[in-house]
Amino acid sequence: MTRMTSHTVSSPSPGGSLFSEEETPAAGVQPASPSAAITQLAGQVPATAWLGTSSWHYPGWGGLVWDRIYTEKQLSQTGLPAYAQYPLFAAVGLDRGFYRPLTVAQYAGYAADVPDAFRFVVKAPSQVTDALIRDAGGKGKQPNPDFLQAQMACEQFVAPACQGMGHKLGALVFQISPLSRPWLRDMSAAIDRLHAMLRAAVDATAAADTPGAVVAVEVRNPEWLTPDFIAALKDARATYCLGLHPRMPPIDQQLPILRQLWPGPFVCRWNLNIKHGAFGYERARALYSPFDTLVDPDTDTRNVLARVIAGTVGAGQPAFVTVSNKAEGSAPLSVGALAAALASEVARRQAGRDGTVR
Repeated sequence: MTRMTSHTVSSPSPGGSLFSEEETPAAGVQPASPSAAITQLAGQVPATAWLGTSSWHYPGWGGLVWDRIYTEKQLSQTGLPAYAQYPLFAAVGLDRGFYRPLTVAQYAGYAADVPDAFRFVVKAPSQVTDALIRDAGGKGKQPNPDFLQAQMACEQFVAPACQGMGHKLGALVFQISPLSRPWLRDMSAAIDRLHAMLRAAVDATAAADTPGAVVAVEVRNPEWLTPDFIAALKDARATYCLGLHPRMPPIDQQLPILRQLWPGPFVCRWNLNIKHGAFGYERARALYSPFDTLVDPDTDTRNVLARVIAGTVGAGQPAFVTVSNKAEGSAPLSVGALAAALASEVARRQAGRDGTVR
């Protein structure tokens, strides 16, 4: 069953916007009218596989997701309800709180903009996930005393997100920034501190009556990927967020971690095209903008993700996957291609259980 419906709207003009910013209709951002094929495909995605993009404020999605071209400001402020009407989007990443913790009211405002079946993948504040305090340019200035502190994580992130979003909170992601050298020299201490924080976060999530929310950890240093790290995740009842990023090993080298946590939920943030090594965000932005075309298709990664998602939901566990524009060039088109691969994989497995395909 399709979880979300779309309104029928007029198509964009060939030249882009039908109105100037000052002439924006009072109704605000309007969704594009999806094709029959997109609507049909959405009905083939399992209900516990929440797919979406890493954010929603891209003007280049005019004609794909929006009925026309809007400004980034318009989309950032009022685009979420239209985004949530796109049939294939059952989730979205919320990174805004990484830069400054959000309040209960801010989380509740986002939750009010989307249907009941929609889920958010929310990124923790850098206040607790970065080992360094950084200047405006991103350069580390001094050690961060709040790094992986359990009380700070619960008070500034877990509690307000759970209270504000309730059942629409899908995954709480602690994306650990690249570690400073002192921490890299003492990974056992870093894992111990992470372990304590995760236990507190999972307990706080359960106490907030949001048992469906998943607590996940995404890292940017392969040094984390040790048996002690996996044991900490298991004991805390947290999971590993598969971060598809050039800083990390290829996907096939990260999957064994998920197998050791099986059965459990699957959380993935496909951030960058992993075929290009140290292919950075700015380079990808320059090559892929305005994000309306699959410039750099990565069918291998999509097919692997489809298999993992199908296996996860087939075992009765939820899957939350968000895709960035920087993964293949256009997040909406990537989600569509991933949904098609997932639908094919689910059908193949179903046929196999029926004895038709082996």
